[in-house]
Amino acid sequence: MKKNEEYIVEIIDHGFQGEGIAKWEGQVIFVPQTIKGEKVKIKILKVTENSCYAKVLEILEKSKYRIKENCETYGKCGGCSLRHVNYDYTMQIKKEAVENTLKKALGRKLAVDEVMKMESPFFYRNKLQYPVGVNENGQMVMGVFAERSHRILETEHCMIQNELAQKIAKDIFEFAKENGITGYQEKNQTGLLRHIVIRVGVKTNEVMVTLVVNQWNLPKENELVAFLTNRYASIKTIVKNLNNRDTNVILGKQNEVIFGDGYMTDILMGKQFKISNLSFYQVNPVQTEKLYAKAIEYAELTGKETVLDLYCGIGTIGICASDKVQKLIGIETIPEAIEDAKENAKLNDVKNSEFFVGDVEKTLPRLLKEKNISADCVFVDPPRKGCDKMTIETLLQIEPKKIVYVSCNPATLGRDLKLLESKYEVRKIAICDMFAWTRTCGMYCTNS
Repeated sequence: MKKNEEYIVEIIDHGFQGEGIAKWEGQVIFVPQTIKGEKVKIKILKVTENSCYAKVLEILEKSKYRIKENCETYGKCGGCSLRHVNYDYTMQIKKEAVENTLKKALGRKLAVDEVMKMESPFFYRNKLQYPVGVNENGQMVMGVFAERSHRILETEHCMIQNELAQKIAKDIFEFAKENGITGYQEKNQTGLLRHIVIRVGVKTNEVMVTLVVNQWNLPKENELVAFLTNRYASIKTIVKNLNNRDTNVILGKQNEVIFGDGYMTDILMGKQFKISNLSFYQVNPVQTEKLYAKAIEYAELTGKETVLDLYCGIGTIGICASDKVQKLIGIETIPEAIEDAKENAKLNDVKNSEFFVGDVEKTLPRLLKEKNISADCVFVDPPRKGCDKMTIETLLQIEPKKIVYVSCNPATLGRDLKLLESKYEVRKIAICDMFAWTRTCGMYCTNS
């Protein structure tokens, strides 16, 4: 196969990211926006030693699971890459992707016990992050980045972003255009407003607005605050965040609160959580409650356990489980998150908890030695890169009775489960669809 050649192929399977897979004379071809069972005409875009990547030119035989996309940026932003698929069938695609990835890592098939789908898979994201910039015509634009680029696609209406957040973002953008607040230009690092970030507490209806700026001086700052707070009574706080680095990271490390106290709150499983703009908080609160309930169910807590909550963030999983444990110990590398976790424990009158800041792989062994802790159960919820090898080794040394692993990446989950298998066996696996319509498979809860 060669680049730019055209072929007619049948889609025989789905890949890890939900894309269609075809084969031609034994060579694997990845074809986005296709569904298993379809016959399609394709054009080869890239050829590697082991596989090819192609785009669809024409769908010759459609799958019964294909639906009409209802998104203006579908196929451009790379977000909802499964928008062309019936939602229920996306659950099957994601389930098979997880099972196949774990089979590859562990050398055997592990069946997923449960797939928790969304009852209404729209407008579920409680955190909006829209870049603001300038297009090729010199016009200020706001929206989402085009896939694999930093070109901004103007976005009028996103089907997965919270609707209130979208309204507020649009009003901020219009105010900025009318009042000399310039959009950021990445090429020469000029312009003022880089991102508009809005968080919404779905249970509390509280809103936090973060304006990511390239310099502290924000024209008509007081007028903007008055404009927003008069129009939206639910806005609890507005924060300026300084990011003047040449980086892909959205938020900088310095904040200035220009309205409110810099925090908002939300409720999960009856517990109240205080959230800052630097806090990690799951973007789909409806599914988060299902995920945490499943994790706690898998832990089979009796109220007598000492529980470790590793990579605890602002303490959400541990605090939600705190009524069912004797002692809770959380560890997180981000200092601000640990301060929030301590505040959240006080907020919910959780007196059986301690939270420590530090890298898990270093802090966990130190605490085990200094405090002579023996853990009965461990919740592990690491970032996409999975657990550090030292953390896995420490868990194997202390041998808790149960490990409940919450993951957003089946590849690193499989890698870590393989390492844990020297002393543990996987008992249960559940998938929670946290990111409906996207290629991300969701969150995986395993009981070892």
